[in-house]
Amino acid sequence: MDDNDMRTLASKLTATVLRAGAVTLHYFKNDAQNASEKADGSPVTLADQEAEVVILNDLKKLVPDIPVIAEEAVSRGEVPDVGSRFFLVDPLDGTREFTGGSGEFTVNIGLIENGEPVFGIVYAPALGDFYVTLGKAEVAMGKVANPAQPGDAGIASLDLKAILTRGVPDEGLTVVASKSHGTSEGEAYLDGLPLPVTGRRNIGSSLKFCLVARGEADLYPRYGPTMEWDTAAGHAVLKAAGGLVTTIDGAPFRYGKTDAGYRNSGFIVYSSEALRQRLAGGKTS
Repeated sequence: MDDNDMRTLASKLTATVLRAGAVTLHYFKNDAQNASEKADGSPVTLADQEAEVVILNDLKKLVPDIPVIAEEAVSRGEVPDVGSRFFLVDPLDGTREFTGGSGEFTVNIGLIENGEPVFGIVYAPALGDFYVTLGKAEVAMGKVANPAQPGDAGIASLDLKAILTRGVPDEGLTVVASKSHGTSEGEAYLDGLPLPVTGRRNIGSSLKFCLVARGEADLYPRYGPTMEWDTAAGHAVLKAAGGLVTTIDGAPFRYGKTDAGYRNSGFIVYSSEALRQRLAGGKTS
């Protein structure tokens, strides 16, 4: 996918994501705590289900040749065959934040090519924050004026501003951590870093990737399990802003793990390759 194709896709899908976000926002304001439990024990709400219908219907019309792996469809056993190019959709990432009354939930669409995320949209309806990749090395953030009633608002209405990750700060690292999925392994990793951790941001959903992408944090280690649809869009946003993601042992973080049911292993998000190299230089005792 070249930059022109990416901009075209961003333009096509902006209205879709805004409408899906309006669905989640309606339930967030009126019925957020009405959640049921899926077979794997994770929560699901009407917001997840209805927002996914909006996205899948539009993807089928706009890009019918690209298969879609979507969270709620997969939970019903609807898993299409995919090749080297496919979408990953999470209609409501951060369901626990959603049901708990936090606005830190997101709508996510990511496009994978040959195992790598090449395009992504992350939208936080309750915050009005919209992130979209516009090129291989270009990503922008915008504000949605009326998230509850976006109508046919397109990408031109968002007043997009380019965002970038930041350089390695001399004063110490700001680390992003999950509000509901912390682990002892993650804490041990942070304790052994060769650079001091002087700040910490706890936030839900794929917004963790976005905080690093917009230069407000440096590092996000995740030792607990996730699914590919949880990370693809945020990973694409981060990558276009200058960041990178590796597995815990430093290997490239790949997508299309069909044999694993699209389950991710642990990973580490870095603001830059320079930071990854600094941290790989040695651990403190």
